[in-house]
Amino acid sequence: MKSKKALFHIVKRDTLPWYKSWMIRGAAILLALVMCSLVTVMVTGLNPLDLYKTMFYGAFGTERKTWVLFQKLAILLGISLAVTPAFKMRFWNIGAEGQVMAGGLACAAIMITLGNKVSSNGLMILMMVVASIVAGAVWGFLPAFFKAHWNTNETLFTLMMNYIAIQLAAYFIIIWEVPKGSGKIGMINQNTRMGWLPYLGGKQYAIIIIVIAILTVLLHIYLKYSKHGYEIAVVGESERTARYAGIKVEWVIIRTMILSGALCGFMGMLLVGGTDHTLSTDIVGGRGFTAVMVSWLAKFNPIVMVLTSFLLVFMQLGAKEVATNFYLNESFSEILTGIILFFIIGCEFFITYKLQFSKSGKEA
Repeated sequence: MKSKKALFHIVKRDTLPWYKSWMIRGAAILLALVMCSLVTVMVTGLNPLDLYKTMFYGAFGTERKTWVLFQKLAILLGISLAVTPAFKMRFWNIGAEGQVMAGGLACAAIMITLGNKVSSNGLMILMMVVASIVAGAVWGFLPAFFKAHWNTNETLFTLMMNYIAIQLAAYFIIIWEVPKGSGKIGMINQNTRMGWLPYLGGKQYAIIIIVIAILTVLLHIYLKYSKHGYEIAVVGESERTARYAGIKVEWVIIRTMILSGALCGFMGMLLVGGTDHTLSTDIVGGRGFTAVMVSWLAKFNPIVMVLTSFLLVFMQLGAKEVATNFYLNESFSEILTGIILFFIIGCEFFITYKLQFSKSGKEA
């Protein structure tokens, strides 16, 4: 009896040289821009070149726009760095949103309750850092402990922890609201600026950008050259192999998630004390989920995450500028962003796999 042979098979590639991988990614971005141009012409009738100029202006058009871009890049990159150790371990931490919120809530609590009791801003910032790191670490420890001891589903656990953190923040916002009944805290310590991160060279976001740049280098060294980083990689590849090698898997899971949560909590401190100077339930703004995409696209490489974070922030700011200048609603800017992301994510398939066509149409 004869059966038809499949026309092609999907086969995993050998590891491509880095320059070939980036050529594929570059081609995907170019194709995405072409597709965006076609969609723009068909839907709006606008000149695509004007659209891309506007996108560039939205990101780099003025000095302030440029500083805002790098500030948003730093925050997104920092949260992406925070989730990366857990993701490299194949612990699917979807709780960055809540862990950042927990850190921001702890930071706001210190600023509000001790703002008039501490005379040194340096001491205030130190207490904010410690409180935020501890709060984030606790939010990371809980799902890791249950995963290590009872093999619970970390995706659902961390996701549910997000809602708890958001509702806790909402509760305390009502307690601390100024004025009463407004549902908002307002600028914390606006008159004294106690707990506000200092400006460097007169630039509000400079210290945040420098801190995240240092954190990127340190995490790269930690993951690639330290014993802990090696254990994370081995556990991520195979828990059975890790146990055979004498690695205490449960401890690695807990330790890594404490680190991940602590870094997220630190990012909450940067948001409250460095950029927003207030607390709201949407202060994280979905960046905890976007960070998953940044980390995954960069293959958990902290240095490459700088590029993926930049691409996403650039598209976000550029698309908003397009929507504003051409009187389009934000849905159109999200369509363009979605097209570009679709091509970028899709190109990863061709980097990892290839299509192997059959030599003949039938086999005995």
